[in-house]
Amino acid sequence: MQFQVMNSPFSQEQVELLNRLVPTLTQEQQIWLSGYLTAINTSNTTLHTIPDVTTVISTDSSVAISREVTVLFGSQTGNSQGLAKTLSQKLEGLGFQVTLSSMSDFKSNTLKKVQNLLIVASTHGEGTPPDNAIPFYEFLHSKRAPKLEDLQFSVLALGDSSYEFYCQTGKDFDKRLEELGGQRISPRVDCDLDYDDSAAEWIDNVLANLRGTIESTSTSGALTATGIEKVAEQSAYSRTFPFKAEVLENINLNGRGSDRETRHLELSLEGSNFQYEPGDCVGIYPENSLGLVESLIEKMGWSSEELVSVNKKGEQRPLREALLNNYEITVLTKPLVEQAAKLSSNNELQALVAPGNEVELKNYLEGRDLLDLVQDFSPWEVSARDFVSLLRKMPARLYSIASSSKARPDEVHLTIRTVQYEAHGRDRYGVCSTQCAERLELGEQLSMYVHHNPNFKLPTKSDTPIIMIGPGTGVAPFRAFLEEREESGAEGKAWLFYGDQHLLTDFLYQLDFQRWVKDGVLTRMDVAFSRDTAKKVYVQHRMLEKRNELYQWLEEGAFVYICGDEKHMAHDVHNTLITILEQEGGKSREDAVAYLTEMQQQKRYQRDVY
Repeated sequence: MQFQVMNSPFSQEQVELLNRLVPTLTQEQQIWLSGYLTAINTSNTTLHTIPDVTTVISTDSSVAISREVTVLFGSQTGNSQGLAKTLSQKLEGLGFQVTLSSMSDFKSNTLKKVQNLLIVASTHGEGTPPDNAIPFYEFLHSKRAPKLEDLQFSVLALGDSSYEFYCQTGKDFDKRLEELGGQRISPRVDCDLDYDDSAAEWIDNVLANLRGTIESTSTSGALTATGIEKVAEQSAYSRTFPFKAEVLENINLNGRGSDRETRHLELSLEGSNFQYEPGDCVGIYPENSLGLVESLIEKMGWSSEELVSVNKKGEQRPLREALLNNYEITVLTKPLVEQAAKLSSNNELQALVAPGNEVELKNYLEGRDLLDLVQDFSPWEVSARDFVSLLRKMPARLYSIASSSKARPDEVHLTIRTVQYEAHGRDRYGVCSTQCAERLELGEQLSMYVHHNPNFKLPTKSDTPIIMIGPGTGVAPFRAFLEEREESGAEGKAWLFYGDQHLLTDFLYQLDFQRWVKDGVLTRMDVAFSRDTAKKVYVQHRMLEKRNELYQWLEEGAFVYICGDEKHMAHDVHNTLITILEQEGGKSREDAVAYLTEMQQQKRYQRDVY
């Protein structure tokens, strides 16, 4: 229906505005707007509030709901925590009383009293909760979890669709809260690596559904300015508006004859106004290989200059440019293959995605890219525009910062290991690492932003001892830690466990660490080079050798940091710590596990694993 001056009480200017706005509203937005207008009209007569309770305008019925909202986050790298903080700020702006907490800090025995619960949770590794979500996750799935018939909740799940158990932690929370009797304020939303738009939509929906519960004249207007955009307003550059950083240095840290190549990258931050702390990361938006892009276009018979959309705003770019810079083409995910099958009549592809063939599909995805998909299941009769619409946006690659901003103003250093391997008859290359190793010259620019990780930080007291365990590129944040402690004159003891393949060719930042040992910034350093001995020796073996002293450091209140591979190294180191607590502390395994859990809750046991 078109509004007109003749059939409505609006002016010509108002009619023009309404005719532009109303057709763009979703059903949920229309419902919310209707409730909001009703609340305004009845606020002086029929909508009565008491200190903590007000009437909810709902699509189903009117019920009593508390003004108090609890926002819990489970976050490994800080994404979920940042979104939870954004949501909390928005809720406070609407007049709600908000409790924002990490799941590890939340007192589970108070859950029964919570009436409005909003959860933002990432999934770590192969479907496991992040470290700071484990206590609450285990409580909620235990027999001690209370019935929650009075609870209203909603879940935002973050994950990576290239993993089999995509957003599993969020899904588990959503399912369990429903099983315990909770009712959803808004449906769960699952976010992939490019989570900005999906997260914004979830935040808007939650705010819209809760906003009708109170009189809110101070925050009138559309709710589209989520915290993601708010960050961009506060800082000139961000995840959604990256900074073009000039490359100041790009050298190979490995010696001649090494089987590995590790790049030390120095980027200029001049003019960015970026602030970072040791433990934070840099996100880099890389460029795909030109050879892979051209092979893909040729195989599909597309035109390199055909215009395709690169975002929801409808911005268009030539296909070749879009595939180089905007879309991920080196990783296959289950959702992508399932959607691609709908555009194909290939019987083998239809069979691959059919119910019951989950194992076969998982095996196919391993180590293959988009070129494999179009080659294996040709012919294709689909336009570039339709096919590209299925692809994920190019996700940023996160790298631990290897420098201190106090020691190196307007610079940031990164440690990037080149990824190269053979799979399914073709050589494969890490998108960002290979670009840095082979195509990135001094003076060129990289699109980047600073990603803050509040879950991997130095102790606030400079005299606190620290134990750092980081083989290979996992040592990067510890270089930043030690630069920071040197610059600030920290008095606490520091112990580094470092490992790699060969002493002569693979000891990253060897001169830096040896100088810090000499100067007393690094109290002690134990190294393990696995290929230099007949029997492979890793960092966990060095830890066991020094278990007595290591246990004494733990008893003195030392913070323990682990950075690197989760599947093997971090898992082995965790078990080694348990063994040390059993052997040196005389604890049962159950008590040793509880000791580490308590360290996590005290922020004394922190992991940056991938």
